[in-house]
Amino acid sequence: MNIILLGPPGAGKGTQAKKISEYYSLPHISTGDILRENINNNTSLGLKAKSYMSRGELVPDELLITIIKDRLSKNDCYRGFLLDGYPRTIPQADALQMILTESGKKVDVVLNISVDDEELVKRLSGRRMCKCGASYHIIFNRPEKEDICNACKGKLYQRDDDKPEAIRNRLTVYKKQTQPLIDYYNKKKILRTIDGSKEISQIFEDIKNVLEEYGKL
Repeated sequence: MNIILLGPPGAGKGTQAKKISEYYSLPHISTGDILRENINNNTSLGLKAKSYMSRGELVPDELLITIIKDRLSKNDCYRGFLLDGYPRTIPQADALQMILTESGKKVDVVLNISVDDEELVKRLSGRRMCKCGASYHIIFNRPEKEDICNACKGKLYQRDDDKPEAIRNRLTVYKKQTQPLIDYYNKKKILRTIDGSKEISQIFEDIKNVLEEYGKL
């Protein structure tokens, strides 16, 4: 089965992607991971991507879809894949459909993990960082002593992009970018929305129920 995973920052998409990948033995394909792998291996595609990224520019769609096409051609995608972080726009969705059609495949289901904005703000704004690289959360992963790192005893701080106003701006951008994509897949009748406000294990059960409806896994 070929799955696309959508979800705003803080929705727990990465956690669920790992669970889906392990449970169903499907490769978890993240655009960020693919780019890093190609760059680290100095592939021709990676070198081209690096030339844009080193200038602070976005990797153009034409190059990104070539990288995705190359990844989807690997043997481990024969039974299916879980695509995370792509597509992000309608042109990218159209390009992906063309790639899959060429190889006789299609997107089977799009899982959209949905969480209320205020819950996302609470989740994301609770993160605290330490200069040593350790990360904590004031609700889910509290340090032993308030605002002090367990490892190095340094003072914890909140990153600017973890502050509530910055998070709300990120969510606004995400919605503007992703809503057309949600509508796109909804019209194709392959979009399924998952309540991401539940416990991690219950969210995964809901995802399994959706996937098992298709009877292909």
